[in-house]
Amino acid sequence: MQSVFIINYNPLYEILDEIKENLSFKLTKFENKEDFKKNFDLDRLDYLIISKTDHKLLQNNNITNKNHLKFNDLPLSLKKLLEVINIKLIKLKFNQQSNTIIKDYELNLNSKFFSKNNLKLKLTEKEIEIILYLNNKKIKHNVTDLQKNIWGYSSDMETHTVETHIYRLRKKISDLFKDEKFILSHKNGYFID
Repeated sequence: MQSVFIINYNPLYEILDEIKENLSFKLTKFENKEDFKKNFDLDRLDYLIISKTDHKLLQNNNITNKNHLKFNDLPLSLKKLLEVINIKLIKLKFNQQSNTIIKDYELNLNSKFFSKNNLKLKLTEKEIEIILYLNNKKIKHNVTDLQKNIWGYSSDMETHTVETHIYRLRKKISDLFKDEKFILSHKNGYFID
């Protein structure tokens, strides 16, 4: 879930806190920029900052303007405020998804292209899910695990869907990139090394 950090802007926090169960983002308040600096993880990508403080906060913490929201036209209606916040979060998510590096490849989740050395392969939604799942976990996944977490099948269901999808995905990657070791198989399951 994306996060909205409100720094030194108590009235805004109080308004949003009243309706937090209806929000599509996690809300966190910091009293001042020092408190924020101590508790903020710079490696995070899924956040938006709303503050009334000066812009030194951005400069001192390597926070880009795309992650900072400032309101020039106040007051705003609550509906307009939430609309502005949600649009900004959607844009951030879209930009985050644009490029994911996996091994020597670039995966663009928006265009669904898997590329390397100017070669591009169009992937299906399910193929992208398989690659992301295998890459994120960094462990070997058996067929039952993939059935449950990618397809939502129960473990007692007899199916060759997983093996078929992985076979086709490996073949596509091998045919275009000549890489037969992108998705590896082991007696304990499939993995990306």
